[in-house]
Amino acid sequence: MNRINELIQELCPGGVPFEPLSAIGQWYGGGTPSKTKPEYWLDGSIPWVSPKDMGRRIVDSSVDTITEAAIRESATKLVPPTSVAMVVRSSILDHTFPTALVPVPVALNQDMKAVVPRKDVLAAYLAHTLRACGAEILRTTSKSGGSVTSINSPQLLGFRIPVPPLKVQQEIVRVLDRFTELEAELAAELAAEREARRRQYAYYRDTLVRDGGSKRARLADLGTFVRGRRFTKSDVVESGIPSLHYGEIYTDYGTWADRALRQVRAELRDQLRYAEPGSVVFAGVGETVEDVGKAVAWLGNEPIAAHDDTFIFASDLNPTYVAYAVQTADFHRQKERHVARAKVKRLSAAGLGAIEIPVPSIQEQERIVMVLGRFHALVNDISIGLPAELSARRKQYAHYRDRLLTFKDLAE
Repeated sequence: MNRINELIQELCPGGVPFEPLSAIGQWYGGGTPSKTKPEYWLDGSIPWVSPKDMGRRIVDSSVDTITEAAIRESATKLVPPTSVAMVVRSSILDHTFPTALVPVPVALNQDMKAVVPRKDVLAAYLAHTLRACGAEILRTTSKSGGSVTSINSPQLLGFRIPVPPLKVQQEIVRVLDRFTELEAELAAELAAEREARRRQYAYYRDTLVRDGGSKRARLADLGTFVRGRRFTKSDVVESGIPSLHYGEIYTDYGTWADRALRQVRAELRDQLRYAEPGSVVFAGVGETVEDVGKAVAWLGNEPIAAHDDTFIFASDLNPTYVAYAVQTADFHRQKERHVARAKVKRLSAAGLGAIEIPVPSIQEQERIVMVLGRFHALVNDISIGLPAELSARRKQYAHYRDRLLTFKDLAE
């Protein structure tokens, strides 16, 4: 910190210029090569980065790869190495602006953008800065109205960031990279521990549900499905009607919930559909096959408004038992036959209704819920040890990042 302060006093005592992102470097968009042309995909060696790859700070590989023919003949183009990539269309933009440093040449899908910074801007500095500004970028550039949230490109390119001298950038990156290295080491240790516990938990969950009773039945024969009603991001308010969005089911909630994370305008009250306490709410839409069809048991004391891309399931079953049953490998195997695999994955009420689950007695359902609840608590109780240290490191990083990236505007 002292070294950075010295450099600022020496090189930019009066402040630094704030520049629009459009001036930071060369920008690239993305595209999707035709899935009907195997020569674009088979034996591809070029990473094709999409939002599902953006859970890391540094992206040097991707789930999907494409060929040089795809680069030559489709809308996607090769982004030179040492770029900064960001997600510009995805439901994750409801709460997070994913960015990553990309040290290798890649192509992008249509929901991504990337920028190769000019010579006097370090890519690593830009990546740290965009993470620090993520909430503000979402607040000022997000637009809704489509199937998922997206970023308004002109507003994004007009967003201004500080551009200190190169020596200052280098020192900031050195300090912040050290924090992220420590965080990465702890995260890897914790991930290994969590994975071992997760496998244990999945095994006992699937075994308990499978062996709970010999009777099996289709969900359609056990209860009724009702589709929710539409509300948008612009309808979200600080105080209003408790609401449940499909994306929250697989990003924010666990097996059950008793309080809403967001509320929507009270004026919509008569236009919406509600999950009553004791209902199970399924996500009818997802970016991946794994996400679509996930469910949460609603155990709140009042009804909750359900989004139109969800299905409200009402039955005489224990709702938390149902939410556990639809997590099993058996449920997912059956579900895959009914998922519409377009760009956005969809599952209809008829598809959900065709899936069978074991149906033990209500007493056995309650016992399974109790046992899995205790096991889940053991698996996910991460308030001590490595998790606490990792949390402290992340807070430390965010604190120093925000301090280091706060500059006086030279123009003021």
